[in-house]
Amino acid sequence: MQTHVHKVIDVNVVDNAVLPAPEYMGRELPRTDSQAAFTARARQEIQRIIFGDDRRLILIVGPCSIHDLDAGMEYAERLHSLAQRVADRLLLVMRVYFEKPRSTVGWKGLIMDPHLDGTHDIPAGLKSARHFLSQIVDLGVPTATELLDPITPQYIADLVCWSAIGARTVESQTHRQMASGLSMPLGFKNSTSGSVDAAINAVKAAGQPQTFLGISQQGLASAVTTRGNPNCHLVLRGGASGPNFGPVAVASAEEALIRNNLIPAIMVDCSHDNSGKDHLRSPEIFRDVLNQALQGRESIIGLLLESNLVAGSQAFPQPKSDLVYGQSITDPCVDWSTTEALILEGYNALEPRMVEKANLVT
Repeated sequence: MQTHVHKVIDVNVVDNAVLPAPEYMGRELPRTDSQAAFTARARQEIQRIIFGDDRRLILIVGPCSIHDLDAGMEYAERLHSLAQRVADRLLLVMRVYFEKPRSTVGWKGLIMDPHLDGTHDIPAGLKSARHFLSQIVDLGVPTATELLDPITPQYIADLVCWSAIGARTVESQTHRQMASGLSMPLGFKNSTSGSVDAAINAVKAAGQPQTFLGISQQGLASAVTTRGNPNCHLVLRGGASGPNFGPVAVASAEEALIRNNLIPAIMVDCSHDNSGKDHLRSPEIFRDVLNQALQGRESIIGLLLESNLVAGSQAFPQPKSDLVYGQSITDPCVDWSTTEALILEGYNALEPRMVEKANLVT
């Protein structure tokens, strides 16, 4: 009598390809001493702004996502030149986003699909991401990214100066635990519903020691124990309930942070649900938030702005040869000329704030 064997594992798995160990990739694309020094210094500058020891503002600015490395490098070179002109009042940090969360389906970023053809060559994506980060750091531009998959940090986090936990994952225990072990300052966005409480709870959880499942540098499953990340803050990005960049919303968020015995450090996103994903509205949001900071809202530590070489966004998928160079294939962005003008406008507007600081010191 023949016995039927029921398959109970990998019923819906088509393939299970082993990734190179993080340690192996680190040897293939090693971090130099100068890169380590720059990353540590940039993290410290961001940390000082978060905690009020530095009255400059942080601006996390750059493409919604990196899909074209050449265009990304051109953007970085332009940003580096501009950053040197405004460094005494603004700390410019480039968005180098390789992972894109999706509400349903779509391109999930350079790490997951580096060839933009649906082949999902993740080993190549991880290698491209690490190499690109090293180039940006060598240029002298601080880096920012959203960390979506809890395995990704083992491959690239040593070259990241600031990171974010997004609106879709802010309530995830896995991401709060991961954040507790990260070495860079980190912003938690309010949830997609607009809940600030979710992000505040995340900041509290990430600040505590945690033990969770992860992978080692050798690529082995491991139990990771952390001491907690004390350099976390809130990011307001709007939600289904509407935008939350205005004075009332910012003041409410500040009060909630203080009520929860947290540092009232708030970064405001000029894109996403604050702008209704309309990049043409981002400049007015930038000016509104900057004015709040100038009016004495000390809890505002910075802004985020989605920006690219070319304004707007383009449909994807489509043949790579048909893509517009320097234009987003995910969320729409403001163009470079608008970005430069806004940053210089902000720089000039911040002069009284820095003069006030100088007077306080003397």
